[in-house]
Amino acid sequence: MPAMRIFNCLLFFFATFASAADIRIGIIGTDTSHVVAFTKILNDPKNPDHIPGARIVAAYKAGSKDIESSFSRVDKYAEELARDWKVEIVPDIATLLTKVDAVLLESVDGRPHLAQAKAIIAAGKPFFVDKPLASTLEDAVEIARFAKAKGVKWFSSSSLRWAKSLGPLAQPGLKGAVVWGPGPLEEHHYLELGWYAIHASEMLFTLMGKGCETVTRTYAPDQDEISCRWTDGRIGTVRALRPYSEFGAVVFLKDNKVLQSPAKFEYSYLPLVKEFVAFFQTGKTPVDPEETIEIFAFLDAAQKSREQGGKPVKVRKLPW
Repeated sequence: MPAMRIFNCLLFFFATFASAADIRIGIIGTDTSHVVAFTKILNDPKNPDHIPGARIVAAYKAGSKDIESSFSRVDKYAEELARDWKVEIVPDIATLLTKVDAVLLESVDGRPHLAQAKAIIAAGKPFFVDKPLASTLEDAVEIARFAKAKGVKWFSSSSLRWAKSLGPLAQPGLKGAVVWGPGPLEEHHYLELGWYAIHASEMLFTLMGKGCETVTRTYAPDQDEISCRWTDGRIGTVRALRPYSEFGAVVFLKDNKVLQSPAKFEYSYLPLVKEFVAFFQTGKTPVDPEETIEIFAFLDAAQKSREQGGKPVKVRKLPW
């Protein structure tokens, strides 16, 4: 056999083996642009941001008929996945779970996430939940509780946790932080700030860590200010601006020096994709579920503060 033919056969063998070894990822919810962005990174070897080792192979459309940003996009993104990336569109979650090793729960509506997550957990598949984890604190806790009971690994996070412009501000010994970002509301979500201000809230907890104790929310039609006192006396604040705004952050060091993010706040999906691929490969969770649940307890306290006219509200500790 000529040397070139042998070489080509070996190339074919290794390419086939590598493809077979890829983690097969399924998507639930094609009503967000994230599904196309993630698939381009994983399924296109020519993409300069390509991450090997995992592929999107199947998707279930899902979608919500009472949220315009869901029903107006769910078919479009499903068609793009099938047409451009050869992703199989399946009729239900049960079928999806027979074809994949791991799941991205991408439904833009947080309300069905509990039922969708329970199906994933019952099948024993590791999964990532895109924002928001749930529409209520109780649903978020139930997802965590059920996954823990079944021994299934999961995590949920905004891509802003790994923003390039946020990283240099994550200094040890912060005295406090102020972050800001878009805060549009969605009428079907009880946790109003969980719909989009979840991104800025995730930034705050990335900088401050766990320990949020008391939350005060000042509401106005075009913005919210949510301040929280940590158990060690530190103070963190989220400013949610409507309808939309840039992201940004300021941190205060122990010596009262101040660091601020650049005027052009840089972030991308790439670090998040790297994180969930590594998670599916190793089983090591990149974000502590306890912190994720505390973020939702923070959002829940903020909601109750608004309902009580801006009074301080203690962060609830729900066992799971």
